[in-house]
Amino acid sequence: MPLLNKQKRIHYIGFNDFWYTIFGILALAFINHYLFNNAVELVTIKLQLIAWSVTLFFTTSHWIILRLLLIFLRKKYPDFKDDKKRISLLILAIIGSVAFVHFFAGWLSSSFVNFLFDVHARHITSLKVLIPITIITAMIMAIYEIIYSHVRLEKSIREEEQAKQVMIQAQLDTLRNQAQPHFLFNSLNTLRDIIEQDPREEATDFVDNLSNVYRFILESGSTNLIAIEKELKFAKAYVSIQSERFGDNLQLHWNIPEDQLTAMIVPMSLQLLIENAIKHNIVSRAEPLIITVTIIDDYLVVRNKIQAKSTKVHSTKIGLKNIEQRYALISNKLPIIENDGIYFTVSLPLLKSSDQKKNYANTNH
Repeated sequence: MPLLNKQKRIHYIGFNDFWYTIFGILALAFINHYLFNNAVELVTIKLQLIAWSVTLFFTTSHWIILRLLLIFLRKKYPDFKDDKKRISLLILAIIGSVAFVHFFAGWLSSSFVNFLFDVHARHITSLKVLIPITIITAMIMAIYEIIYSHVRLEKSIREEEQAKQVMIQAQLDTLRNQAQPHFLFNSLNTLRDIIEQDPREEATDFVDNLSNVYRFILESGSTNLIAIEKELKFAKAYVSIQSERFGDNLQLHWNIPEDQLTAMIVPMSLQLLIENAIKHNIVSRAEPLIITVTIIDDYLVVRNKIQAKSTKVHSTKIGLKNIEQRYALISNKLPIIENDGIYFTVSLPLLKSSDQKKNYANTNH
């Protein structure tokens, strides 16, 4: 029974209304007794108590009936679009039940006292009594409705946020899964070039390094943010793989203060920027590719001189777009991409866990 079972009370009413019911019935019984009975003619305390007890009985019955009707209407009309219909029916039920209690219970209470004690206890029948009781009862039921609406609204918002989180998580997973094969594809192309140019031993070393790098990808592939310290290890491991192919023609200048190593960025973003620089620029003894990685004003800045290849390189357009999309989904801070014709610069915002959008802060696996 919803009145006695706490879980059912919370489920149907929206909150645990046990004490609200107890105190509400007592208060309403006193009000009903004062308005329904002629207290002057109930001259003794004993008569007053008896009359009030009868009123308490009917008030309790009235409350329980309205409460059950409230639950019935909520079961029948649970949606927000049905609120007007449900509340209208509840108002009609309040008016009808108040009128019934007023005429029947009040008359029965007075008759009971007159019969037992041979006194003249008069039951007042007047709109001056009926209207205040109706208003008071409606106010009590209104509190139920206000709390119920608030709880439903919170639940609706919570479900909407959860749905958004699921959607965002799916998008992030898609982007992460997109970036990983992209990295593997380019690494295999590098391995092919090494096999064509270098001894088998160096190719074996390359495969070992590639295995270690991919292990890192798998271990960090289910998180939205990663500390710069870990991302640097991954990026440097990737550079060491590329150095098997380019040697001193590829130069990385790292300038990362130790106190910034705990700041966070999107996983694989630094590696993707280095990979893009290598892919789209000449890397040769005559024109070595120099890439600087530093921190400026809460941004991880990756910069290289533009040394465009004479032949246009096929681009899947995954790298930069992937990074931008992941930053946009997670936070309000976006990468800054600059191309002045001489240098190509990408600035990645340094983030904290608190910088994540509120709706998506719990989308990590």
